[in-house]
Amino acid sequence: MSTAVVVIIIVAAVVLVALLALAAMRRRRQAQLGQAQSQALHEDVDRHRSHAEAARHDAALAEERAKRTAAEAELEERRADERERELDEGR
Repeated sequence: MSTAVVVIIIVAAVVLVALLALAAMRRRRQAQLGQAQSQALHEDVDRHRSHAEAARHDAALAEERAKRTAAEAELEERRADERERELDEGR
């Protein structure tokens, strides 16, 4: 009977060690998954910030072009007024 008890204890210990090893592997896998998800979120944030910076840059360029175009239109308007005055004076 004592041999059977020793065998049962050994089998129970082996099963317990196997269960603990499985639990440790599961925790490690979950930790790795959490790190991968965290890294992916950081990369997503960086991508959004990069896109925002590019959009701001594009907006600044568009604003500068709009100012330049408005100045050119104003200059053309002045030239048209001058030519019109010259025509009126020539009559």
